[in-house]
Amino acid sequence: MQTVYILKSKKDGNLYIGCSSNLKKRMQEHNTGHVRSTALRRPLTLIYAENYDDKYEAFRMERFYKTAKGKRILKLKLKE
Repeated sequence: MQTVYILKSKKDGNLYIGCSSNLKKRMQEHNTGHVRSTALRRPLTLIYAENYDDKYEAFRMERFYKTAKGKRILKLKLKE
């Protein structure tokens, strides 16, 4: 199973969108500085996650959420 997740930086408030088969391990990597793109934005909080049985569908959704239309949809989902 793959998880598409969204992290929010407590430092600057920016969002990070990613995909992982082991969310717990990936969160640890993000918060210990082992991920280059989030190392300077720590600490990070998980604010949203979606599980997918198909890894290709998960990767497709991750890419979609990084588009302008995907970000608009995410804002609506996060308000719920």
